[in-house]
Amino acid sequence: MKLQPWIRTLFIAYVLRASCAYSSRPNFLLIMVDDLGIGDVGCYGNKTIRTPNIDRLAEEGVMFTQHLAASPLCTPSRAAFMTGRYPIRSGMASESRMGVFIFSASSGGLSTEELTFATLLKKVGYSTAIIGKWHLGLNCEKSDDFCHHPRSHGFDYFYGITNTNLRDCIPGHGSVFVAGAAKYIQATFQISFLALFTLVLISYSGLLNVPWKLIFYIVSVTSLLLGAVIFFFWNFQYLNCVLMRNDKIIQQPLVFDNLTQRITREALQYIKSNKDTPFLLFVSYVQVHTALYASQDFIGKSNHGIYGDATEEVDWSVGELLNELDRSHLQNKTVVYFTSDNGAHLEEISSSGEVHGGCNGIYKGGKSTSWEGGIRVPGLFRWPGMLESGMVINEPTSNMDIFPTVLKLAGSPLPQDRIIDGHDLMPLMQGERATSEREFLFHYCNAYLNAVRWNQRNSTSIWKAFYFTPNFHPKDSNGCFASHVCFCFGSFVTVHDPPLLYDLSKDPEEKNPLTPQTEPHFSEILKTIQHATETHKKTLQAVDNQLSWDNVIWKPWLQMCCSSWTEFCYCDYDYDFKLE
Repeated sequence: MKLQPWIRTLFIAYVLRASCAYSSRPNFLLIMVDDLGIGDVGCYGNKTIRTPNIDRLAEEGVMFTQHLAASPLCTPSRAAFMTGRYPIRSGMASESRMGVFIFSASSGGLSTEELTFATLLKKVGYSTAIIGKWHLGLNCEKSDDFCHHPRSHGFDYFYGITNTNLRDCIPGHGSVFVAGAAKYIQATFQISFLALFTLVLISYSGLLNVPWKLIFYIVSVTSLLLGAVIFFFWNFQYLNCVLMRNDKIIQQPLVFDNLTQRITREALQYIKSNKDTPFLLFVSYVQVHTALYASQDFIGKSNHGIYGDATEEVDWSVGELLNELDRSHLQNKTVVYFTSDNGAHLEEISSSGEVHGGCNGIYKGGKSTSWEGGIRVPGLFRWPGMLESGMVINEPTSNMDIFPTVLKLAGSPLPQDRIIDGHDLMPLMQGERATSEREFLFHYCNAYLNAVRWNQRNSTSIWKAFYFTPNFHPKDSNGCFASHVCFCFGSFVTVHDPPLLYDLSKDPEEKNPLTPQTEPHFSEILKTIQHATETHKKTLQAVDNQLSWDNVIWKPWLQMCCSSWTEFCYCDYDYDFKLE
């Protein structure tokens, strides 16, 4: 059937319009470094670690000075980043000490009921990939159901680690479990010895006839349990430190030699392969979380030991990605975002005394705390031609804001069946708004509401009220060095009633809490914050706690093994290479 001329004209116009709309949508290169402190980057004030490529993003784009992680820990922060929602809403907030996933064979993770930006962009025609660290779970009931895997959350391609990088992953770097485990093992030995001594004493005294078999069983069971625990942690790197490509393990245990170069290679290849279609690429670096490592080209090259070497290698990798965008003529078509998942881990000090944690600049505290050092992170955007170069924005923003910003630019509608806590950043970055759309931010320490930030309208003040604060130890230090991280409840914290109140616009270092004597509107400020808190709490709904003890413990039936148990699950299909 021959089309009428006017119908053909309309059809062509529609196709051209759809084609233009499709091609005008930007690509997204989202970059997250693990445990990088805001004070480690040149554009945020560092004078000794060389980060010229990260600084280039600030020079050619927008720098946020109050960019905040939704949580001071990896797992909940990343869940919030990908969903635009406080982690408490998705069940990714712990009520116990264990605030992140430690074992690859845990059953918890980001629920498939949650929507990530990858899931929604895939629906509107984007190619999606995550390269690097995931840390949001793997399996639920079987070792291959992949219910929490990145590909179950909208990512077409995955290359990286599903869990996190720990000291135990590299022989010779010590263990994050020794301090805590030693106390429990010692307590178990003491209780077992006391029980055995009591039974033997009762038996010899004739008060009670205690069968020797019972004593033998107690000794055997105690020895078996302790032996199993020691065996597990002795082989931790074989069971938990693995590299995957999509749903296949390609290296077990993970080899850290040239790992950042391999991540860079994968990212460059992805950009080249998708330069003609819209894409979202999330490069989630394993560095600079301990155990620290760096390739031969960077070892010993910085002024800050292995931490500085690792940071400068990440900066090199960022430069490679930006150069590839230039080579592929994608620089004006790609929104680049750079950040860290939380503040630097101040308590990371090697057995030789070398500082393996980063710097949070002037800010108090670090990773695992809601002090500014734990949540204030780098926030850089670049989109040549669309965002003004060298712009600095001092308004409070959150890593949850990336979700609605990405969706709006990609032409994907926001989900209407759930609360989205993030706000579109484009009006702020393009000068359409002078102030942040957000008035309140709620800072959680695991599942506990720790502090509230109030960006007061028509005022220069930014108030922050703490309901509790961690007990640093040593007392005059800036962290919880005895326990490696600060915890969020019980004897680990000091509760404040009334809450501690700071004005961050005048006291960003959080040195001087305000009082009714030093702040005339003290009571009114706290009353407003309390009202906002009560309103926020009413929006929370009960969900399954993905970080409950049952969901974070190691479950043997969920353990993935790329070869066989007799071969200690060893395999290596990610062969050494050289970057071209």
